[in-house]
Amino acid sequence: MLSLIGSTGSVGRQALEVLDHLGQRPVALVAGSNAKELEKQCRKYLPKVAVLAEEKAAKDLRTRLADTNIEVNGGATAVCEAAAHPDADTTVIAAIGMVGLDPTLAAIGAVKRLALANKESLVYAGELVMNRISASDTNLLPIDSELSAIHQCIDLASSDDIGKITLTASGGPFYGRSLESMHGVTVEEALRHPTWCMGTKITIDSATLLNKGFEIFETIHYFDVPAEKVSVVVHRESIVHSIVEFSYGATFFQLAVADMKLPIQYALTYPERSLSSVDQLDLATIGNLTFGKPDLDAFPCLRLAMEAAKLGGYAGTVLATAGEVAVERFLEGSIAFTDIAKCVEAALERTPGGNYTSLDEIYALDKEIRAFVNELSI
Repeated sequence: MLSLIGSTGSVGRQALEVLDHLGQRPVALVAGSNAKELEKQCRKYLPKVAVLAEEKAAKDLRTRLADTNIEVNGGATAVCEAAAHPDADTTVIAAIGMVGLDPTLAAIGAVKRLALANKESLVYAGELVMNRISASDTNLLPIDSELSAIHQCIDLASSDDIGKITLTASGGPFYGRSLESMHGVTVEEALRHPTWCMGTKITIDSATLLNKGFEIFETIHYFDVPAEKVSVVVHRESIVHSIVEFSYGATFFQLAVADMKLPIQYALTYPERSLSSVDQLDLATIGNLTFGKPDLDAFPCLRLAMEAAKLGGYAGTVLATAGEVAVERFLEGSIAFTDIAKCVEAALERTPGGNYTSLDEIYALDKEIRAFVNELSI
């Protein structure tokens, strides 16, 4: 049985499609505030528990589902309780942003398998999350095309032999453009990703390449490698999802069509390999696979993330928080697209030295950086 946190978002909806294909159903469905969509999901899947993080929305959902036996709860505590539901052996964290951290931590030790699509948990608090994983019986698996690809490559060899890991990036909708030419980019333009169908925030992060920076943090923590061993190449076709070079000379590529249902199913069924509903790859039709260096001048968010990854400590928290708030400001129209990087850079200059020792320190820094970026005049 599975608990799905973030069921109404892009990854959450695709996770439910995978469950349909596997003939499984969730024990708990959790979302933020979309009572109407969660009601539809509940009536289809009949989970034991439905939770909305927003209390007012939860009251609405309770009324909507009054004719069912589904338990409806609301609030942050209820979200964490659902993530650690006693009937769940697997928890999927598909929520975006800082809100995914608490349910991630709640699930560790409570379920056998934690399938993590929330990049920010490992950017905000990677060491804390991985330390708890290592002290528990919970198996952590990534729901991310690049991280899933690395996992699959390493599964065929030994992690002790890793020489270098290369993450591939599509380059986003503005590949080839200068930084100056992107100043007037609209929200609609930034949301036109050339390859992937994703939620709003992650699509904007992909347009700035900040999302690829988050994946650097994920890779460092998931696979316990130093930042110096992780690099990025632009691969416009989005067929090769990651590359792992081993010290004995072999280099493994993982190739597949660009469909999030593949890494979702891999995470939910590993170590088994179940037949997927996704189309098979046809290399003859694709023809060419190309690779190139990312333009760090045109996409400074990636450069800033690389620098933050080498710093470690609090830098990940600052990077993720500043990026989240800056994207919110861009979406509401208070800053330009190119100002996202300016917000992130200004926030990173405030990164305290040393490393966090508790979750409270992370939350305190998150609050401080949110206020700083929200008040930043550019």
